[in-house]
Amino acid sequence: MTDAAYRVLARKYRPASFAELIGQEAMVRTLANAFAQNRIAHAFVLTGVRGVGKTTTARIVARALNCTGPAGREGPTIEPCGVCDDCRAIAEDRHPDVIEMDAASRTGVEDIRELIDGVRYLPAMGRYKVYIVDEVHMLSEKAFNALLKTLEEPPPQVKFIFATTEIRKVPVTVLSRCQRFDLKRVESEALIAHLAKVAVAEKASCEAGALAVLARAAEGSVRDALSLLDQALAHGGGKVEEAAVRAMLGLADRERLHDLLEHLMKGDVATALGELRAQYDLGVDPTVVLRDLLDLIHWIARLKVAAGGVDLAGVSEGERRRGAAFAEKLSMPVLQRAWQMLLKGLRETREAPSPIGAAEMALIRLAYVADLPTPGELVRRLEGAGSGDFAVPPPSAASQGVTGPTGPVALSGGAVTALRTVPRPAPAPAGSPVAGLPATFEALVELAGEKGEHILKVDLQTDVHVVRYDPPRFEFRPTERAQRNLAGRLKIHLKEWTGVDWTVAISSEAGQPTLVERRQAAKDRTFAEALADPLVRRALEVFPGAELIDVLGVKAEEHGPGSDGADPPAEEDEV
Repeated sequence: MTDAAYRVLARKYRPASFAELIGQEAMVRTLANAFAQNRIAHAFVLTGVRGVGKTTTARIVARALNCTGPAGREGPTIEPCGVCDDCRAIAEDRHPDVIEMDAASRTGVEDIRELIDGVRYLPAMGRYKVYIVDEVHMLSEKAFNALLKTLEEPPPQVKFIFATTEIRKVPVTVLSRCQRFDLKRVESEALIAHLAKVAVAEKASCEAGALAVLARAAEGSVRDALSLLDQALAHGGGKVEEAAVRAMLGLADRERLHDLLEHLMKGDVATALGELRAQYDLGVDPTVVLRDLLDLIHWIARLKVAAGGVDLAGVSEGERRRGAAFAEKLSMPVLQRAWQMLLKGLRETREAPSPIGAAEMALIRLAYVADLPTPGELVRRLEGAGSGDFAVPPPSAASQGVTGPTGPVALSGGAVTALRTVPRPAPAPAGSPVAGLPATFEALVELAGEKGEHILKVDLQTDVHVVRYDPPRFEFRPTERAQRNLAGRLKIHLKEWTGVDWTVAISSEAGQPTLVERRQAAKDRTFAEALADPLVRRALEVFPGAELIDVLGVKAEEHGPGSDGADPPAEEDEV
């Protein structure tokens, strides 16, 4: 009989009033003001992740609407007494005027019609009829349509409360007829305090670190946190210890996680793999280890750039100290590189036939990358390298990018990218033969793009050899693949855009290269100049098989003389 009477903590400590509802202060304040001013909406929609209190809030609102108080009360109250007949009946799910409907199992239009048929009748016991529809997004389209008219003009004695975890699936026509409340995830500090309060009520011994682990695992859900606490109490025989909770949830130990990251950043592959295997032998999922490493790196990056905005709830003093040390020693490029590699490794681990093998390969890659120099250090070494052997120095956590004679050189995947700056091209002439007309052919091409004629813009770039451009006269030689009506189309559009009659003529003269040809020639020149640079040649010699894959400044030359007329880039444009 005792086992049958047991109530899980999530039900036993379910809030019965707004005062007991945690983490939703904005919603409670709005409802309190609405009740105080008698401005209670006829329909509410509550949205949020699972376990934040949507259905609980709906039941509290139903109590507040129907509570009569011990001595009898004439109107709704934001503080239901909990002892009157209506409050007790609602708490025990037996009130005839509070109808709960699970839209996940009753999705059809007939179910909604049955609900609507009951709307016309007066309440049998309470002050209002309250319809609570859970998971309302599961209703069919026809069911929503059947509900619309009643929802817009319900009888004065009827209130609707909808709850959903998928607010985007609810039609806008329904949302516009409801007062919406977004219930947020409960913050870690509030969740830890609530779990500690429940633990005291249950006369259980709980470590602060264990409650912090449970709060993090719940991800802002009060119901999940209480369910995990229930499980932890059973697992520990009434005691909740951090190590036992981590073992129960299959989580990596935080201190050992810091040790693992330290080994990886030092390039100590053997020790890092041994630590991963030790945690795997304890039952920790390899994907959980990688995910926890990602969380740790994200936390360290936030400590580095915005220490004041980092949530330190439940973080031990040792973790804070080690996290601060990591943030001081590791540069942001190193943290970003580790994040990207672990993220890729996590995907591989989830898909691999042997998760532990995939996780080990991800850590091996990360550990070996930790020994590689940063681009800035590599440039300094290349600049100072003589004719002797080239030695790669160990990376420095504080390394920053360094610019060589022609710009920074970046190495990625065995390929060398020489980056250099190109001076800003001279601006196009400000005037034109006729005021208001595009002064250059490049400006004309840009005008076509601005007017939305993108096909014409492409034709002008690829199929036009300019012979003479003197607005409002334009002569050109089309390529063999050019459309026959190109000149006629252009003439019509120019008249429409400028209000001037243009002379657009086809010429047999050779003319200038097309814009695309000029652009490619400029790119070839830039690559040739980069390959002639001594620093680039030295880098290609040091790294056999490396190739030049891109040159910073190509776009700058493209927009120079003979380009399509785009705005000139900044003095040091980057690609």
